[in-house]
Amino acid sequence: MTTRRKFLTTAAVGTAAAPLATPALAQSTIKWRMQTYAGAALAAHVIDPAIEMFNKIAGDRMQIELFYADQLVPTGELFRAMQRGTIDAVQSDDDSMASPTEVTVFGGYFPFASRYSLDVPVLFNQYGLNEIWDAEYSKVGVKHISAGSWDPCHFATKDPIRSLADLKGKRVFTFPTAGRFLAQFGVVPVTLPWEDIEVAVQTGELDGIAWSGITEDYTVGWADVTNYFLTNNISGAWAGSFFANMDRWNELPEDLQTLFRVCCDQSHYYRQWWYWGGEAKLRVHGPKMELTSIPDEEWSTVEAAARVFWDEIAAESETKAKVVEIFKQYNADMEKAGRPYRYG
Repeated sequence: MTTRRKFLTTAAVGTAAAPLATPALAQSTIKWRMQTYAGAALAAHVIDPAIEMFNKIAGDRMQIELFYADQLVPTGELFRAMQRGTIDAVQSDDDSMASPTEVTVFGGYFPFASRYSLDVPVLFNQYGLNEIWDAEYSKVGVKHISAGSWDPCHFATKDPIRSLADLKGKRVFTFPTAGRFLAQFGVVPVTLPWEDIEVAVQTGELDGIAWSGITEDYTVGWADVTNYFLTNNISGAWAGSFFANMDRWNELPEDLQTLFRVCCDQSHYYRQWWYWGGEAKLRVHGPKMELTSIPDEEWSTVEAAARVFWDEIAAESETKAKVVEIFKQYNADMEKAGRPYRYG
């Protein structure tokens, strides 16, 4: 059973093992504190390797002390803490850390904006999202460093989901925007600290989770407390980023900025193959969860509802409308390109 004590103990061990804890650093060593959205088990894959690499290469010039979900501040307060300089850098999605920008709603899982993990970096690097994110965060004193993709968004539940009707009344831990979208299908979104989710499912406070794919379900222990995995997803990839306090970022010499970007790219690459392979392998060979599906003809109504949701978001501001238009153009291009970019 996951408990807060067990979580913090594990996280503390991970932090103590980081290079920053090694004595005899030079007096001039730049020291950053960084917090991720992820708990210790997940962070071992989505952030630890990149920060360990950075610290090893940077050596006495700079060291980053990494903290896991909710260790320094609750995830929902990450943005404000970074903006104030309490934390120097953050790994999160815009939605979870409650950033006060026009692009916040698109972080995490914006319904059906992507089908595959490669969609996210292409949208940012080739379709203009990088420039929009950079402008929005520059307005509020935060540097948007690099965006990448994580896993798709599926339901892991105690009871089987085989139709939309089965979703009604289900209390589900999910992201703010995903919850806003799913509420129209009777889902009851619930917000809790990350480390409390496993126990909440065990005690019946939650009926399920729509926060990840099957790789995370197994990695963080959620597959141990849920029985079913719904193969339909509401997004092909979570969109998250690395951020830093603008002043602290500008203080870094150019080569350390470049090194940090390179380590972010390594992190993005690691997740591409770790999630892609894990999602398939655990569906086929994972022993803990039974797969269920909602028929395509019924699920198509959810996809249609997503396009209506997109237009509702676009009507809220000029910037949101610009992002939605990019999503529409990108998905239209992928559909016209055909296989393997889109099937059917």
